[in-house]
Amino acid sequence: MNLLDLLIAPAYAQGAAPSAGGGLTTLVLPLILIAVMYFLIFRPQMKRAKEHRAMLEKLSKGDEVLTNGGIAGTVTNIGENFITVEIAPNVAIRVQRGAISNVLPKGTLKSA
Repeated sequence: MNLLDLLIAPAYAQGAAPSAGGGLTTLVLPLILIAVMYFLIFRPQMKRAKEHRAMLEKLSKGDEVLTNGGIAGTVTNIGENFITVEIAPNVAIRVQRGAISNVLPKGTLKSA
């Protein structure tokens, strides 16, 4: 008897028994995991992207917006790929359409 056998029980090989059920039981768990990932991760992300695209389509001059960088301003010009946002009197910046994160309610910038 070895001193290590007192601390760790020895493992002995068991005979290989055929699994009952075949390939069906091995496919159930991955299918369940894929379904859970779809409903918890992919579907909500696609819904948010669709809402963001709809928000960008409705954007018009005079809307008060917030960019991804946290800059708030008023839309003065809308191009195909870029939007001009006035952040202060006579100070305008051009940002990509996708950089607009939110449309603020009217009067938000005047009250701040």
